[in-house]
Amino acid sequence: MSQPVSKLLEQLQLPDDLPELTHAELSQLAEEIRTAMITTVAKTGGHLSSNLGVVELAISLHRAFHSGPDRIIWDVGHQAYAHKLVTGRAGIFDRLRQTDGISGYPSRAESIHDLVENSHASTSISYALGMAKARLEGDESYVVAVIGDGALTGGMAYEALNHLAQEKPARVVIIINDNGRSYAPTVGGLARHLAALRVDRRYEGTKKALGRALRDIPIIGDAADEAARRVKESVKQLVQPSTFFDVLGLKYTGPIDGHNFEELEATFERAKRIDEPVIIHVLTEKGHGYQPALDDERERLHAVGPFDVPTGKQHSKPTSYTKAFGSALAEIAARRPDVFAITAAMESPTGLDAMARSCPDRVIDVGLSEQHAVTLAAGLAMGGARPVVAIYSTFLQRAFDQIMLDVAMHRLPVVFVLDRAGVTGPDGASHHGVFDLSYLRMIPGMRIAAPADEVELARLLETALTQDRPIAIRFPKMASDGIPAGPFAPLEVGRWEEIRSGRTVALVGVGRMVDTVAKTASLLEERGISTGVVNARWIKPLDPDLPEIAARYDLVVTVEDNVISGGFGAAVMETLAKEGLAGKVRVLGVSDDFQPFGDASTILARNGLDETSIADTVEGFVKSAGL
Repeated sequence: MSQPVSKLLEQLQLPDDLPELTHAELSQLAEEIRTAMITTVAKTGGHLSSNLGVVELAISLHRAFHSGPDRIIWDVGHQAYAHKLVTGRAGIFDRLRQTDGISGYPSRAESIHDLVENSHASTSISYALGMAKARLEGDESYVVAVIGDGALTGGMAYEALNHLAQEKPARVVIIINDNGRSYAPTVGGLARHLAALRVDRRYEGTKKALGRALRDIPIIGDAADEAARRVKESVKQLVQPSTFFDVLGLKYTGPIDGHNFEELEATFERAKRIDEPVIIHVLTEKGHGYQPALDDERERLHAVGPFDVPTGKQHSKPTSYTKAFGSALAEIAARRPDVFAITAAMESPTGLDAMARSCPDRVIDVGLSEQHAVTLAAGLAMGGARPVVAIYSTFLQRAFDQIMLDVAMHRLPVVFVLDRAGVTGPDGASHHGVFDLSYLRMIPGMRIAAPADEVELARLLETALTQDRPIAIRFPKMASDGIPAGPFAPLEVGRWEEIRSGRTVALVGVGRMVDTVAKTASLLEERGISTGVVNARWIKPLDPDLPEIAARYDLVVTVEDNVISGGFGAAVMETLAKEGLAGKVRVLGVSDDFQPFGDASTILARNGLDETSIADTVEGFVKSAGL
């Protein structure tokens, strides 16, 4: 049963009632929304501070624009909680990110107000331009994109702005939500440029006064237009140098206070009267209204697990694979000055904060620019360094071409460390890393490994840094048993580990699935099925003894937390087909679909990847084969 919601959230028909509210009522509503966010995220975890910062902005957008006919797009989507609360989901908000609850990102299945199911940054302007171009004649609707200063570090946003300046469709509003941060403080030249724009707001007033004066100058014809343009530009440069957006030829206004309802609404109404795209620069405070978030200087409680509301202190969390990787990398980097680490605005979430403390000059944050991160790594490798690109599995998809042509084609020793591989849980379809084995396996010369535990992770990292070609190490979002102490002994490339022998069925597991298949083997032994277990720590190359392993068993069942198409099982089947043994292979993995959000164990079970389901399936295989 859903918990009762606050007074205005309970009484109002949202978003339809928003235009009727007074500013005092709007302030009350904003306070109720922040309370709902804090109390819910304290229980469920989620993106907190980015959402706290855009409450007034979200309310004002839904007052100024008619969502439905008008289209509102939230870049990345991890600042859309207020949008959800003012579009009819307050009564179920307590099921945020829970199995069969509501998504932590916009979800087309939830509401007509959610247009883009997206948590990959820098895409909103492209979506907005496409939607604007698709409008039929007579369609007077508006398209609004909300993009953060962090997302503006991504190259796709620049490409879209350049095209927007060429097309200049009417009724397009681009809102830059500028809080000076992405996950952590925003990096890069544009971030410094936006910071400079916050300083002086005199330009708009001076421009208006200048316009009135120019009307009284007795010049006629084309000379008047040219004179006016030159004088305006001269004064503009004196008061405020050209913005990046002015250079592109796009209308720019701001910066404005993103927590002031009157200023927001007045600006939106002016923008609606301009018959070409308008960039509105809005200043917000990440974590606004919640002191513990403001006190967190580094991350502003950006992405949090369950926490204590009065203090903001997160409940104790077990040691993770991420921390184990970060500790291992820091230990290696301390004794190897050629090791560099690269992050795309995710230093702490990928475990690089440990190395950043000990070797700060060799940890490089490129902003939300995965493509650049990979080719930067290629350049470092060409220069003799040993770069480690630490990135979520799902985000590495954005740099596929760079992996293929900039790294692999040059046979460069770049190490890709893929956190959040496999089924990740509450963040949903855009965060599940269930495609990496398939898209990396096809790349010539690429080596791919998946550790079964944190010690193997550290050893594989040591191994990777001795290789003369690209290598990817993927691991899940899950707890580990501890932080291994270095130095770490390398592992032989391509060699698996048969951790349990049998006769009838060989269960060959990848990464996190090794522990699952080990438990499954015990269940199968209880059912009278002799079962072996293999830790297939190398996906590419496969163990050269694979044909011999397959020859000793009646069936070979591969188990992976990757999609079946093109994954590990497919590789095993391709190899054994050459030996006439493919008929022995059965492949278990993630279904050919985008997986929902929810508890990771539940999602795995729904794909038949828990030990009981695997045991039942394998028993069916054995009976079908008449064994």
